[in-house]
Amino acid sequence: MKSPQSTVSMADKVALIDSLCAKARILPVITIAREQDILPLADALAAGGLTALEVTLRSEFGLKAIQVLREQRPELCTGAGTVLDRHMLEAAEVAGSQFIVTPGITRDLLEASVYSPIPLLPGISNASGIMEGYGLGYRRFKLFPAEVSGGVAAIKALGGPFGEVKFCPTGGVGPANIKSYMALKNVMCVGGSWMLDPEWIKNGDWARIQEVTAAALALLD
Repeated sequence: MKSPQSTVSMADKVALIDSLCAKARILPVITIAREQDILPLADALAAGGLTALEVTLRSEFGLKAIQVLREQRPELCTGAGTVLDRHMLEAAEVAGSQFIVTPGITRDLLEASVYSPIPLLPGISNASGIMEGYGLGYRRFKLFPAEVSGGVAAIKALGGPFGEVKFCPTGGVGPANIKSYMALKNVMCVGGSWMLDPEWIKNGDWARIQEVTAAALALLD
């Protein structure tokens, strides 16, 4: 068990998330099915303009992918997604994750992350989830699943009582609605996987992934 010590304050971690999201604008949510896909997929996304990558721990290759990218593509910002408990949090830290994203929250995970030097973007779907994190100093959240949880209208409404809070909506976000989300003052970036069609990855169609990635970012110009 790691000692509950961190030299990075919550305010510093909020600033790190803000910097990451401002540069990223779109955070690709990546699940690696084959080890051989790690580098070419990351390179295709980077060539298309996405250099901050959320690698989920949904597959057996998640932690390996983070390690490989940190070692061989240090210019990218690589984080861990689908972190469900403190044990996964610690494993992601050891793998070299530069940020952590969760689909939801537990008190134990929120408290563990307070003492981690790595910024956490906790997943919430309602005001109660925000308040749970807010009490521990969290000010940046992932709204997930965004569209099911009210989408643009929900984020607008949540901006009233939570003026300091900003969101990364993920889940149901795509080319048809990305501009509506990014137009909101309390949205800092969006997460999505529409540029990561499993068939394209399976077939090694890296040029297609690069093209769709670049097109996604062009929607925000």
